[in-house]
Amino acid sequence: MSQKLAKVLGIVFVIIGVLGFIPNPIVGGSGMFEANALHNLVHIVIGVILIMMAKKEDGARRWLKIFGIVYLLVAILGFLAVGSDGMGNVLGLIAVNSADNWLHVILGVILLGLSFSGGKGMPSMPSGMNNGPRPQM
Repeated sequence: MSQKLAKVLGIVFVIIGVLGFIPNPIVGGSGMFEANALHNLVHIVIGVILIMMAKKEDGARRWLKIFGIVYLLVAILGFLAVGSDGMGNVLGLIAVNSADNWLHVILGVILLGLSFSGGKGMPSMPSGMNNGPRPQM
């Protein structure tokens, strides 16, 4: 399941990265989510890596975990970088604003959660475990 999730998220990241280069009200220099060219390229690279790593379950899970941690770190750095005007640069390179920082927190938590769960449901009971007598109430 991690493979499908990584592939879908990878495609979304590539789309968001490309969208950042096109004037729109959502992402970009004048969008709700601040993004400069480097920020857009980072989204595209992350998307491509997730798509490529989606070919194997362990690779997908590992990269979901890596990017989850990275996004949480970027969020922390972003909160420290944002000034009173609500704008800032992470490490002086990647343009962010408060909306970006909260989105990065949410993405970090989601990516980490998916990496640990892998999208799997509850484990099934081993055979024979559910064939015994039922306790009387």
